[in-house]
Amino acid sequence: MAATSRGATPVPPEVRPRLTVLSGPSGVGKSTVVAHLRKEYPEVWLSVSATTRRPRPGERHGVQYFFVDDEEFDKLIANGELLEWAEFAGNRYGTPRRAVLDHLEAGEPVLLEIDLQGARLVRKSMPEAQLVFLAPPSWDELVRRLTGRGTEPPEVIRRRLEVAKTELAAESEFDGTLVNTSVEDVARELLALL
Repeated sequence: MAATSRGATPVPPEVRPRLTVLSGPSGVGKSTVVAHLRKEYPEVWLSVSATTRRPRPGERHGVQYFFVDDEEFDKLIANGELLEWAEFAGNRYGTPRRAVLDHLEAGEPVLLEIDLQGARLVRKSMPEAQLVFLAPPSWDELVRRLTGRGTEPPEVIRRRLEVAKTELAAESEFDGTLVNTSVEDVARELLALL
């Protein structure tokens, strides 16, 4: 077998892990679950997205995001280099395809943490991907988590809750659902799916 661009011998497709996509409504705890999973199991590779957003203090290129300008992002789209992409709050975000494929070919579990729109696009471009929906224990708990942050004005919270209703209604589009009652338990369940 030929070596991949990363220098490793590819794993045969029949034993390769599938791409796993974690999605769910805002405030459900996706980032918290993923951070816990990566701390406990660093061998799980989390895809780093490209974005046109400016770096925030402490963020580094290639670590939190690949920071690119609009022209570079347009080229990524035109060349088919993104597995999925979406616009959010005036910025674009996308998953670089080659890095995902390289890690899968090397036999490494790959995790994407993306929104519903991104998950739907991954389903179209990689139908074999495993889509996992992270659900809150209840609607009231989701409302509590979003309002309890205290970081956003009421109008933003109201909009997030409206979007969350739409996202919750899409649960049946996913291959499985994990209910976030305990970060540790959900991370363990997610690892088993990976």
